[in-house]
Parts: sequence; C-alpha cells; structure tokens
Amino acid sequence: MTDSLTRRRMLQLTGSAAVVGLAGCTGTQTNDGGAANGSPTESGHDDGGTETGHSDEESGHDDEGGHDEAVGAPSDTAEVNMITEDGGYHFEPHVVRVNVGGTVTWHNESGSHSTTAYHSDNDQPQLVTDGAAAWDSGILSEQGATFEHTFETEGVYHYYCTPHESLGMIGSVIVGNPDPHEQVALEEPPADKPERVREKLEELNGMIRTALGDDH
Repeated sequence: MTDSLTRRRMLQLTGSAAVVGLAGCTGTQTNDGGAANGSPTESGHDDGGTETGHSDEESGHDDEGGHDEAVGAPSDTAEVNMITEDGGYHFEPHVVRVNVGGTVTWHNESGSHSTTAYHSDNDQPQLVTDGAAAWDSGILSEQGATFEHTFETEGVYHYYCTPHESLGMIGSVIVGNPDPHEQVALEEPPADKPERVREKLEELNGMIRTALGDDH
C-alpha cells in the first residue's frame, strides 16, 4: 500500500514537471514568434519609430504631398538646399522669407538642379511680383555649388528647377510683408501647366497664405 502510494505520488510529480516544462517551451515559442513578427524588434530598436520618422520625412519632401514646414518671420538672409533623394527632387525648405533687400542662397546638395524664376525673361508665365527682376542660376551639377539672388521688391515669388519642374520641384520666396490679395503668384496657377505643377503651386500658395495670415 505504501509502495503503491509512493509510486502514484512520483507519477503525479513527474506529470507536473512535464506540464511545467511544456509551458516553459510554449512561452519561449510565443516570445520567439513575437520577435519574428517584428513587435519586440520595433519596440527594442525603435525600428517602427525610425520608419515612421522616415515616412514623415519623405512626406515632407515628397513633392506630391503636403508639407508641415512653418514659415518664419522675414530675415536678411535665407538658405535653400537643392536635393535629389530617394528618387525625388525638392527644394528645402519649400518656402523661405526675407526682408526687402534680403538675399537667398541656394546650395546644390545632390544631383543637378537650377533655381529659375517664373518670369517672362525665362520664357515662363509671370509668377513673381510686378516689377521684379528675373533670375536663373543655370544648371548646377557640382555638389556644393551655390547661387544667390537679392530681392529688392516686396512680394511673392515662385521659382522652379529647369530639369525637374514637371516632377514638382518648385519653391517660393516671400519678401517683406506683401498683401496676399495683390500678388500675381497667388492667383490661379496657369492653365497651360501640367496638373502636377498646378497642384504644387496651389500647395505652396496655401503655405504662403498661412504665413501671411490669409488662410481663411
């Protein structure tokens, strides 16, 4: 009787140990499975956050989409980078603001680009303030090459990259504190321009109106 109880007790203990061991294996598989699915990796290495940040950056640079850039108060100088990145082309920032008599300097960070005013002197429709001088850097291909232009007339100016205009590489300069209702650049985009160019101009106009307090 004692031997029978002892054997039964040993079998119970052995069975309990087996269940505990199986539970331990199951827990390990679940954790490994979670790692394989990406959750622990994203949490531990913040890959998810990095990807999200990159997506936001691409959104900010994707000239098909919106931009969350804030346009500050006018300054005497402004810097704009011309960038080829991830198959896209853009000016960064898209809109800058200077005082009357202020200078904008464009830097070619990568690729081959130009900064060219929408002006009749450049065989383009006028999308700069009345009486303003045109500018055209020509194609800048060398990394680190720069071009600068001084703005003597208050107003809103749109400009583009000659080889990449059709891909939405367009930027803007606000000079001083112009009345948005008197700006040629803020009127309906030219009807003869491709849809992507028109959409980009509309997007920039929205940013400019917001900066000038005329976004309602």
